[in-house]
Amino acid sequence: MFLDVWEWYILEDSHQCFSGDLMKKISAKLLRIYLKEEDKYGKELLINSIIKTLKTNGIAGATVFKGFCGYGTRGISRIDILRLSMNLPAVIECIDYEEKLNDIMPKLVEMVSENGLITIQDIDVFKELKK
Repeated sequence: MFLDVWEWYILEDSHQCFSGDLMKKISAKLLRIYLKEEDKYGKELLINSIIKTLKTNGIAGATVFKGFCGYGTRGISRIDILRLSMNLPAVIECIDYEEKLNDIMPKLVEMVSENGLITIQDIDVFKELKK
């Protein structure tokens, strides 16, 4: 049956797929920062400042997603061909251990200030175990 192939079997602290590949389940946190693409931190774009700060502080990696429409306390942002500047919504995501994200959180809160929203969620990360 198709579902049997994808069913996970627990082996102590690891997981084993039907195919025999060993995977380790790691508890981590997903950090999301919601802002607008033209927000500034000092003279630099806030997105660039946050990415530099995450990298400097050893966060495993980050990705920036650009939206085409959104709204929040600062109004509606959307693509408008008649406007030269669009200031669209953006989301920065990164995944790391809770301790590492907690260490950097005060700096991120200061940088984002009232320009956005920061959220953290519990997630499970699956990594292949080396054979």
